[in-house]
Amino acid sequence: MNAPITPHDALIFTMVMASAVDSQMNEKELKRIGQLLDVLPVFEGFDKDDLIPASQRCADLLAGPEGLDITLEIIRDALPPSHYDTAYALAVEITAVDLNVRPEEIRLLQLLRDRLQLDKLTCAAIERSAIARYRRV
Repeated sequence: MNAPITPHDALIFTMVMASAVDSQMNEKELKRIGQLLDVLPVFEGFDKDDLIPASQRCADLLAGPEGLDITLEIIRDALPPSHYDTAYALAVEITAVDLNVRPEEIRLLQLLRDRLQLDKLTCAAIERSAIARYRRV
């Protein structure tokens, strides 16, 4: 029997989806996932040894029939509504890390925003903050 999806798992699923959506889980994205696990308070208590199993579980879900829709539903159902914007911010962080947001990544962000019923102003603020963080001189 499968273990229930925890809020930590749902946030990992979000980052894995954001990294994998363009079929290129690159080194910068994977490194950033690890960094976020180390520094963000939302991941306090998360055992980094659980990252690979959670990532594989996400990949298995995505590979199944209607995988993207089902995974988005699982993420929504596993997170408290107060953390929907956190999930969106993590997805934006992973898509922005390589400084090249592709159309597939934009579409995933739209789907995530809609599934989590986030307002456009909140999403725009999150996206703008990523632009500011990754800007180069």
